[in-house]
Amino acid sequence: MTELVRGTPGLVRAVNDRAALHLLLRQGPLTRPEISRLTGLSKPTASQVLARLEGAGLVVGNGLRTGLPGRVPETYRVNAAAAYATAVDVTPDRIAVRTADITGAVLGEAEAPVPAGPGREALVEALRAALALAPAPRPQRRVVVGVQGAVDPTTGRLAYASEEDMAAWLFPDVERCLGEALGLPVRIENDVNLAAVAERAHAAADCPDFVLLWADEGLGAALVIGGRLHRGHFGGAGEVGYLPLPGAPTAREAGHPYGRHGYQELAGGDAIRDLLHAHGIPGTDFTETVTEAVRRAGAGVGTGAGTEAWAGVWARAGAGAGPGTAVGAGAGVLAGAGTEAMAGAWTGTATGSGTEAGTGTGTRAGTGAETGAGTGTRAGTGTGAGTEESVEAARAGLGVVAARLASGLASIVTVVDPGLVVLAGRLCAAGGEPLRALVERELHALTHSRARIRLSAVTGNPVLAGALDLALTAARDEVFGGPPPVTHCP
Repeated sequence: MTELVRGTPGLVRAVNDRAALHLLLRQGPLTRPEISRLTGLSKPTASQVLARLEGAGLVVGNGLRTGLPGRVPETYRVNAAAAYATAVDVTPDRIAVRTADITGAVLGEAEAPVPAGPGREALVEALRAALALAPAPRPQRRVVVGVQGAVDPTTGRLAYASEEDMAAWLFPDVERCLGEALGLPVRIENDVNLAAVAERAHAAADCPDFVLLWADEGLGAALVIGGRLHRGHFGGAGEVGYLPLPGAPTAREAGHPYGRHGYQELAGGDAIRDLLHAHGIPGTDFTETVTEAVRRAGAGVGTGAGTEAWAGVWARAGAGAGPGTAVGAGAGVLAGAGTEAMAGAWTGTATGSGTEAGTGTGTRAGTGAETGAGTGTRAGTGTGAGTEESVEAARAGLGVVAARLASGLASIVTVVDPGLVVLAGRLCAAGGEPLRALVERELHALTHSRARIRLSAVTGNPVLAGALDLALTAARDEVFGGPPPVTHCP
């Protein structure tokens, strides 16, 4: 039998205080009558709440609201100096730091070098130097650090991280030790999880159940279920880079659970670069090759073309040298290894119609119709960039990229059944809308899932944004006495 919590006067006061504080955070300076009306408290009770919060240093006056008839009311706001929070993003190349006050206003941002060597001492010194570049006044309630790995709660050690990149972090009880050394409450979180936290207010604002796929040099995922991160018993939920997939080496074949195998070897940055090179797309790294593939593939699609212009007319020509699966309703992509040629009609919609010529060998003679208003001329760049063969090769290459990404996503969405998949990371950013549309079509052909596919909508560094969100949430819960009494979910 569940025992009900009695509504003691102290508990009621705490609930009222939290309600007023979170209301002031969301809606800015408010008057006593406005707080009364929006919280449902009587005016005398609202006045008592404000008096308590002012006495505790959590609320301050914000001046008089002029320009209205009758008595000039005083407004109140959350005291920005009540607490501070810091976000840290650690990569093999640098340590980025961002600080904010309890209202979320950013006070500073900076970057610092990574630890000079392995070991706890070098790490502490590097973090201390980074925090000093973007200092937060006391009291600093929370520091959330994003890393390429995850803390295993059963051991307290950083797991799912390579010794090459994260050697300085591989010691026992890493969170507690760093917190004691820095004199701050430290929480370590997986960087892809933090990107998903940031996305909750952007691309996933209308969907509490979503998967974020981070496609970059490495692959990772984050699962948000019911608006909450799912980390897993050992902290490794979303470590999909090692997901076994047909066509990729297995852990047994690689000889190590964290070796080169699985989804990573099929759709990681290096694999995508090599795949597009095989289709004749140049580029020194995967971002350049994907960007160039999209540019070439778009030779028959104008700047105003939508999803159907990109994904609705990619036709399977067959002729793969290796095994593959043709998928798609009326328009498929050969997913197997080998060389694919694109055939069939290509229909584009251009905002400006005109002539298209390649500056390399040959002139593009489109196989479909292009319509639009206005006139314009488009010129390809690079050897063969405007030829029909290079256009078809780019489309074929992008089709295989989408098929590889979708093959891993298919396993994830089949188990989780999310309403949304967010594509993030430099690979997805380089592919943009053309790649998004192809992945969506491919995924829906492979699985029963009806999940929507969206590109990340976070600007700037999503890991810092997510880390600051978690740090501020924890700081507010501590200072305000808990989360808001009523949570408004989309």
